Amino acid sequence: MTPSTTITIRVPGALRSCCEGASEFALPAASVRAILARFERDYPALHRSVCDETGAVRRHLNLFVNTSHVRDRDGLDTVLVPGDILTILPAVSGG
Repeated sequence: MTPSTTITIRVPGALRSCCEGASEFALPAASVRAILARFERDYPALHRSVCDETGAVRRHLNLFVNTSHVRDRDGLDTVLVPGDILTILPAVSGG
């Protein structure tokens, strides 16, 4: 795995204002944790929307790598490979 691994990030409509209106964009990162660090540096408003003050992913958001929830893999330490897609998905509830 090299730091130049490029990952596509898909952003829900409610958070697009945090990343210049983009519905998706690409960043190099080797893990989900590294993606969040890039958010903190390059898209601070997006980072604040995705992560709480401790750096944990907010309870009402889910992160998927391709079709797998990161909690079903290695959490924030989930390794990324070229072509992976990280989707930020707001939780849905109700009845």
